[in-house]
Amino acid sequence: MANVEALYKELTVEWAKRPPNTARCGQLLDQLKVALVKLAFLPTDGSDAQNSKKQLLLARGVLEVAVEHSVLSKDLLAFERYMAQLKCYYYDYAKIIGESESKYKLLGLNLLYLLSGNRVSDFHTELELLSVDVIQHNQFIRPILALEQYIMEGRYNKIFQAKSTVPAEIYSYFMDLLVETVRDEIGACIEKSYEKISAKDAAKRLNLRVPDEIKAFGEKRQWKLESNGDYSFTDRSVKPKELLPSEELAEQVLSYARDLEMIV
Repeated sequence: MANVEALYKELTVEWAKRPPNTARCGQLLDQLKVALVKLAFLPTDGSDAQNSKKQLLLARGVLEVAVEHSVLSKDLLAFERYMAQLKCYYYDYAKIIGESESKYKLLGLNLLYLLSGNRVSDFHTELELLSVDVIQHNQFIRPILALEQYIMEGRYNKIFQAKSTVPAEIYSYFMDLLVETVRDEIGACIEKSYEKISAKDAAKRLNLRVPDEIKAFGEKRQWKLESNGDYSFTDRSVKPKELLPSEELAEQVLSYARDLEMIV
């Protein structure tokens, strides 16, 4: 246990640096994960959990750092894995080890992650675990709920504005992903709504201010750029002609008529 505590102390010192040494923190996290497995990393028995409160607190602290470290490393699979483990400490062992100061910051971060991936059903499942008071008033949860509302209402400009007012610095990466998701939604709407649109108007709708940005976005969406600088979507809006199976339809109508005659 003493070795684990020493590693955790070194981790917290490294993590407190701004910016932190992510490589070193990663090495320490790897060592701590192995050590914590031996110290009942996720206790399943209530009495065991009560007797190992110190280990539970230490494990929760390690996982909280691991969650944020995975965001800085842009490792989404690791983020999901650590959040799944961390929620056990937030919900199942809260009466034993109390509430963490970072709880709602990281739960809000998880909500933003789900929203950025357009995982709306998972988003609402996580919301159901929170009290109404927390949803309505918590400084980390309420802004994320507002973002979801903007998306539902199609007020995408509010999403772009919110990028500069995230609840915590660690939210920035997922906020960037959300903005990209929203831009893709707007791009899909442009393709269906316009036969042609100027690059300037497209950039305005997508909240892109640099010409290279709209050019890159158009290339990603495989938009056709004409010589006059307009994007053309005529080839996307033309639907292939569908042949109506007239004989089959006629036979089906006659069959229905015979059936109705028999019923009458």
